[in-house]
Amino acid sequence: MALKPNSADGRTRSWVQIFIVFGLCCFFYILGAWQRSGFGKGDSIALEITKHGADCNIIPSLNFETHHAGEVGNVGESEKIKSFQPCPPRYVDYTPCQDQKRAMTFPRDNMIYRERHCPREEEKLHCLVPAPNGYVTPFPWPKSRDYVPYANAPYKALTVEKAIQNWIQYEGNVFRFPGGGTQFPQGADKYIDQLAAVIPITNGTVRTALDTGCGVASWGAYLWSRNVLTMSFAPRDSHEAQVQFALERGVPAVIGVLGTIKMPYPSRAFDMAHCSRCLIPWGANDGMYLKEVDRVLRPGGYWVLSGPPINWRNNYKAWQRPKEELEEEQQKIEDVAKLLCWEKKHEKGEIAIWQKRVNDESCRGREDDSQAKFCKPEEANDVWYKKMDACVTPYPDVSSSSEVAGGELKPFPGRLFAVPPRIASGSVTGVSVETYEEDNNIWKKHVNAYKKINRLIDSGRYRNILDMNAGLGGFAAALNSPKLWVMNVMPTIAEKDTLGVIYERGLIGIYHDWCEAFSTYPRTYDLIHAHGLFSLYKDKCNLEDILLEMDRILRPEGAVIFRDEVDVLIKVKKITAGMRWDTKMVDHEDGPLVPEKVLVAVKQYWTVGGNTTSAQ
Repeated sequence: MALKPNSADGRTRSWVQIFIVFGLCCFFYILGAWQRSGFGKGDSIALEITKHGADCNIIPSLNFETHHAGEVGNVGESEKIKSFQPCPPRYVDYTPCQDQKRAMTFPRDNMIYRERHCPREEEKLHCLVPAPNGYVTPFPWPKSRDYVPYANAPYKALTVEKAIQNWIQYEGNVFRFPGGGTQFPQGADKYIDQLAAVIPITNGTVRTALDTGCGVASWGAYLWSRNVLTMSFAPRDSHEAQVQFALERGVPAVIGVLGTIKMPYPSRAFDMAHCSRCLIPWGANDGMYLKEVDRVLRPGGYWVLSGPPINWRNNYKAWQRPKEELEEEQQKIEDVAKLLCWEKKHEKGEIAIWQKRVNDESCRGREDDSQAKFCKPEEANDVWYKKMDACVTPYPDVSSSSEVAGGELKPFPGRLFAVPPRIASGSVTGVSVETYEEDNNIWKKHVNAYKKINRLIDSGRYRNILDMNAGLGGFAAALNSPKLWVMNVMPTIAEKDTLGVIYERGLIGIYHDWCEAFSTYPRTYDLIHAHGLFSLYKDKCNLEDILLEMDRILRPEGAVIFRDEVDVLIKVKKITAGMRWDTKMVDHEDGPLVPEKVLVAVKQYWTVGGNTTSAQ
């Protein structure tokens, strides 16, 4: 008797064929899915695998696509779990460590009240921060640079306050960003052209930049097309949502301020630093803020200051400030720059540019200057909650007057996989050149496996990516693409501090302790990667708190990739089952006998007062 196409015998024959082609390991993986899912879904899995070839890591029931208000596959398993409830609607833009109400209880001197002030243990929320009604997935880059859906950040104040400066305009259901700024109302591109006449922005020499007091980060947004990766920061203050707008645009940014605490970046990190009317009192406190910029500025790097007090003689009337006050302000900046041994390269209009010397061979005289108090070299990267001091960070030693202190970097993209000077010099204990190169190879293999699991990774679907435990930056380097950027986090409890290495590769990152909330708005990241993070923090703080923070900063329908020991991932999977996430465990790419596994997840779409979207 002829077999009917949909008969059980026909299905058995199709599975036998798959068994022959894909081998025993794949067969049991597929068979398990078939038995759990029912005959019909089992056949669809077989068809999916037949289409894509021998790939045991395909997860057809986990949907990585964005649906705006659509649905994602439900792969949760039925068991009694702790269910986390939505937070009240007032927490839709909650930033735990920059909470406005809490901030107002701290002193305003030196911007202390705008610094990180995290909730005590009993004050922490144990709920899921909701998305606002109407929330949609941001536009893909580069359209996102210019347009942000109104529903995602419904704040119109800047459209009025900054109207003549061309920051932002409200048009129907979107905000449009014309690329203007307080100092460049005609657009960031023209402004950057002016800087590029002095600074080698286009040839890869300048790769990493810091924008202090960034506004909506148009400077960083337009530097992207010139292959410059900018870390932008601004406080959460009266300019509501400026950093949130930056992140919705797909521009790297964090909430931050120059106050009393060191910036959370390593020494010698940035090729260029920038302040455009950022309102930071550079000459105050014995030049402490300028000395902090010097700490994070690479030897040979540039500092750009535009706006008051530059060219005060011609502008004091327009600025409505006394010329004596402006003159004194600029003189203080000039005096600190001289102490730092910076060379003034340019001053025209309202723009001034200084360059940091490549070493201190031409600055020996300042050692006898009573104003030159030097920091301890070993404290250059000790920054987490450490007070700023008005001291000068010393250069690394050199053997000649032409040598670049700390080592010369190749122009980008050459520096991405070149051996970073901190590794070549042996500055990072336990990391050799061979270790570094092996790490690169491992991460290339891991990322290739991720792309088989989630084929959207390099499609433009994920723009803002977070690596919660970045190591040597191998994940970000292997992912490098003009479609995305990675915020590389160096946990403050990590055994080795390698954030300086990450910057030497032409990548960006930040120090952070994951026992606390991250300095960002909800729904910041499209994709989060956590390698070994939960093993690292296993006995340090509540894993549930870390996962709730991940949920806060992950966009609806965003994805997470956990890579860790299997027993740790089982605990993680159990917690996420109550968080409106869909998850699936996958074997290590080297096979099921490797104890390290991969857990992939997709956050379901839901909004204030709305239902979750979990499809069949």
